[in-house]
Amino acid sequence: MKALTISRQSAPAEPIQPNIRLVDNWPEPPAPGPGQALVRTLAAALNHLDLWVARGVPGLKLEYPRVSGSDACGQVEAVGPGVDQSWVGKRVLLNAAIDVSPPPTATEGPRTSLAPMYELIGEHHQGVLMEKFLAPVTHLQPIRDDQDPAEAAAFGLTFLTAYSMLHTKANLAPGQSVLITGAGGGVACAALTIARHFGCPVAVTSRHQWKIDKAKSLGAEFGVVDAGQDWSKDIRAWSKGRGVDVAVDSAGKATHIKALKSLARGGAYVTPGCTSGPDATTDLARIFWNQLRLLGSTMGTPDEFAEVVALYRSGALKPVVDGVFPLDRGGEAYARLESSEQFGKIVIRF
Repeated sequence: MKALTISRQSAPAEPIQPNIRLVDNWPEPPAPGPGQALVRTLAAALNHLDLWVARGVPGLKLEYPRVSGSDACGQVEAVGPGVDQSWVGKRVLLNAAIDVSPPPTATEGPRTSLAPMYELIGEHHQGVLMEKFLAPVTHLQPIRDDQDPAEAAAFGLTFLTAYSMLHTKANLAPGQSVLITGAGGGVACAALTIARHFGCPVAVTSRHQWKIDKAKSLGAEFGVVDAGQDWSKDIRAWSKGRGVDVAVDSAGKATHIKALKSLARGGAYVTPGCTSGPDATTDLARIFWNQLRLLGSTMGTPDEFAEVVALYRSGALKPVVDGVFPLDRGGEAYARLESSEQFGKIVIRF
């Protein structure tokens, strides 16, 4: 079958596009096993994770050629033993985050504070940029047949991540103020959409004025062009000196301290990544004196996925799509992602 493959690992400074190959002889998946569904891919979307997979993920021994992709909209073609046959023919979205937490031992304490241990379809395991893939039926959610597969494919992982960050972890309440760094990225766009759904005023930062303008057209109230200055003063001025309730920051080193200084007392700094580096400078005095919360967030649970997809299915939430590429131009889609010039998600239609 056809698959968009990463032919070999790219060196750190090497462009990824030359290593993307469309092949027509990728092995077909086996028949679905217990609890599994076989899904025919209608569209798949790229994430920043796909760049990491192409370059190699620290700590993982990835073999090449391989297929990445963690976001897909597809149609269920078959199900394995123990799965309700009513799934067959359903149009579905995939939650690629698989909980692989080990079973409890006799000597450990309560697990009430432990987060799930995830492995990802598209990172630890072969991804969805192929004509068919297998997935646990517990990680699929149905959508309406009249919803565009390309739009739907852009929804899954970023909206799950943003929903878990804002709703579950930061406990965002309607009307609270939100700061989102790096306007234009997939998670940033999802966070903006969710925050506006809750009636929250939103401020954004970006290195590009056009991305701020685009974010404002989607509901952001305020924006700051990030040229390396301390823009926390601008955010505090916008919030009339109070600071924001939640800061969503996926950049890390370049923006952490500025986002922290933008928070109101009791505010939450929540991060799903650190694209500019993990070794950020922080301010412990500000954290304890203002009783701030620092939260890490990775993907989300099947229950969270069901909740946020229900909002998409109802029409309450919609993803921002930067562009849709046919499968035979998949290398261009990777190049677009690598350029960081996109606003929203990049989708490949099958």
